[in-house]
Amino acid sequence: MTLRLSLALLWLLHWLPLPALAALGDLLGSLAYHLATERRRVTLINLELCFPQWSASQRVAVARAHFQAFMTSILAQGVGWYAPLAHLRAIVHFEGLEHLQGALSQGPVILMTPHFFGIDTAGICLSADVDMISFHTRHKDLRIDDMIQRLRRRWNRGVIFARQDGIRAVLRALKPGWALYYLPDQDYGSRDSIFVDFFGVKTATIPAMSRLARLAQAQVVPCVIHQDFHQNRCRVCFYPPWQNFPGDDEAIDARRTNQFIEACILEQPANYLWSHKRFKTRPEGVPSPYER
Repeated sequence: MTLRLSLALLWLLHWLPLPALAALGDLLGSLAYHLATERRRVTLINLELCFPQWSASQRVAVARAHFQAFMTSILAQGVGWYAPLAHLRAIVHFEGLEHLQGALSQGPVILMTPHFFGIDTAGICLSADVDMISFHTRHKDLRIDDMIQRLRRRWNRGVIFARQDGIRAVLRALKPGWALYYLPDQDYGSRDSIFVDFFGVKTATIPAMSRLARLAQAQVVPCVIHQDFHQNRCRVCFYPPWQNFPGDDEAIDARRTNQFIEACILEQPANYLWSHKRFKTRPEGVPSPYER
């Protein structure tokens, strides 16, 4: 019943104009900032680690705006799941699309997409025109898992893998003209991770993008989402394919990825997923910053 009510609420909300959803997201996000004490603590810790030069008031302002943007993205989930394609295309603006199209004409592509809000809405819109491969975290309730997959594959194109399916399944699916929607910046534990600087913090990073690019002979096209629902739009910026990637050293490749993400975060700091425990996995002997 809870699932049905949630989906019904998202279906109702998708009829609202985006600026109205953003205003409601601002209100509920401000409330969540005060009530979600653990997520607020994680967010502020992350911001302090990455931006020690900021004042405490600066970090609080970004953290509050982060919660507002996060809540807006949740309320707008139904837009990606239920809005007609014509409506989606009116609000999702692609910039630099020629970079993606040119790369797809030459072979498979890895869309390197950092965790900025609007990822799901932008990805669903793009998947109407591009055969996309993406990942999801398998839900323990198979009914919910199946429903979410059907909503994300509403155009009956592409394929969604669970993270447990492994790299071989992705390599079989990543064919010329197909794009892998790859999110490189979460902490998945110490297994297969290497520690690479991210805003000066040694951060557990999975170097899988280098391996995938090498094995699939795929080009990497950075893709950055700018959720700007107050202005009734979501911008999706594609960058030129990376040259000389992958290189000979996975650590250098991973640092290049992190440097790119750092530069993008500085453009829109509140829209990045700061409430994720990005620095939970630490080098041996180094305590987690989230331990009380």
